[in-house]
Amino acid sequence: MSETLTSPRAPRTGDQVPSGLLYALRVAVVAQAAALLVAASLAGQAVAAGDAESHVMAGMVVHLVALVQIVLAVLVWRPGRGAGWPALAGVALFVVGLAQHVTWLWLGTHVPTGVILFGLIVAVLIWAWSPSAARRR
Repeated sequence: MSETLTSPRAPRTGDQVPSGLLYALRVAVVAQAAALLVAASLAGQAVAAGDAESHVMAGMVVHLVALVQIVLAVLVWRPGRGAGWPALAGVALFVVGLAQHVTWLWLGTHVPTGVILFGLIVAVLIWAWSPSAARRR
């Protein structure tokens, strides 16, 4: 029997997620990470000064960006034939963000859910800027 050796082929443009969709998702993920950093930086002010308005507004931005991120991640996944887990991570970010909003009086719950938010967004951020994000499944 003879075995055929195949060399790894370079990815063709048809083997990749549309670059416009992927770029839009990357922008949304970076915006989500930035909004979370701003909200976290305003948390100390909310606790120390008792002025939580700016922290709450930053949290609202986190929710809005999470919705945009979900839509873009679904577009990358379904028509773009990319990875599906970032869409699920976007939904998790939105749900955990809502839990953050509801539990703002209970720091014992509010702080750990904030840590979960950071972990999720870092995972999606690393994936979005990796070469594997552009590969179709």
